[in-house]
Amino acid sequence: MRIVFMGTPEFSVPVLDALVAAGHEIAAVYSQPPRPAGRGKKERPSPVQARAEALGLEARHPVSLKGVEAQQAFAALDADVAVVVAYGLILPQAVLDAPARGCLNIHASLLPRWRGAAPIHRAIMAGDAQTGVCIMQMDAGLDTGDVLLRREIDIAPRETTGDLHDRLATLGAEAIVDALARLDTLTPVPQAEDGVTYASKIDKAEARIDWAQPAPEIVRLINGLSPFPGAWSDMGGERVKFLRAAASDLFLRPGEVHVDGDRMIIGAGHGSVEVLNLQRAGKKAAPVADVLKGWTPEARFL
Repeated sequence: MRIVFMGTPEFSVPVLDALVAAGHEIAAVYSQPPRPAGRGKKERPSPVQARAEALGLEARHPVSLKGVEAQQAFAALDADVAVVVAYGLILPQAVLDAPARGCLNIHASLLPRWRGAAPIHRAIMAGDAQTGVCIMQMDAGLDTGDVLLRREIDIAPRETTGDLHDRLATLGAEAIVDALARLDTLTPVPQAEDGVTYASKIDKAEARIDWAQPAPEIVRLINGLSPFPGAWSDMGGERVKFLRAAASDLFLRPGEVHVDGDRMIIGAGHGSVEVLNLQRAGKKAAPVADVLKGWTPEARFL
């Protein structure tokens, strides 16, 4: 099948690799433009662009697809289908209509739950027991199209967004290859009107931990915001990021820190939180046992 692939971050790379491995013809790869990165602020191509170039594929990175010239260039590829995963640009109707069989999106949630920008983060932060991927026929709405195929997985108790991201990327790659192979026989299923939720973009203001909140909520916040942007709190005047946590039965006052050997437990409004991974300012993220070898934390958070 002749495919235009559209994606930008690391999440999209396994999908591109899977399409190539399955023998599909990649007419072109679209990603967002290179961005300044690193200390020198040099422009760095997106992970998808870098992978496309390594595979010898044509890589395009228009700033927008709203212009007639960009839309004509897309249509001229004469694709059977476009596969879209975490691309990051809105597709105008002219682009949605250009491929002979439309545009298929790989969305990292069980639609209609968690439409929008941050479905993996929000699923963990909400305490969902399950999530998955949906192969969706794109329309002009925000993740509102009919679903062709869905795959479900359980979310583990201590799983972070980073962990789940990697599992869903692999699952999405497998699902789109399966969907394309069975495209003639799959029946589009309209999304239910009940159960719609929106996964709004993560605001950095959400990342500061309030230790007066119940422990399960804090655990979900820590795991859901790991590795980025990272839930944090001031500890003795130092901003510390907490990157993996679990609930604990130890009774402590909210914000009180208890260190026992290589374990750190912090009191919450109801229950307490065992910190499993953290990152001190200016240092690398590490298991808490390693961090505690050279650091004695303050008795309380302020």
